[in-house]
Amino acid sequence: MKFTNSLKYQNNPILKESFEFAVNIINYSELLEEKRKYILAKQLLRSGTSIGANIKEAQNAESKADFIHKLKIALKEADETEYWLFLCENIENYPNPEGLIEKLNGILKMLNKIISTSKSNSLIR
Repeated sequence: MKFTNSLKYQNNPILKESFEFAVNIINYSELLEEKRKYILAKQLLRSGTSIGANIKEAQNAESKADFIHKLKIALKEADETEYWLFLCENIENYPNPEGLIEKLNGILKMLNKIISTSKSNSLIR
């Protein structure tokens, strides 16, 4: 991927993973649209790409509290995305979201770890 030329992404695993996930979500959403599954395609596209956008925005946070807040928004978007992916996985005539749930689980773990570490380092609750 072209973003790998950027040191910001090479040196930041959560940025890299969330960007790759957004690309995968865009591709999966397009597949859903081809199958005329417009509603879930739109929901997934919005929440799935918002994860990385919020993580990217957190990189320029004005304070530790702002950083944590932006990552919590990313976490909420990730939880919503997980819901939509579970729906797709469990509806018989929807394409299987192969690997997307596993990739999302990795992002969720990273986000939770970053948030908890940031909170404990700054005593922000």
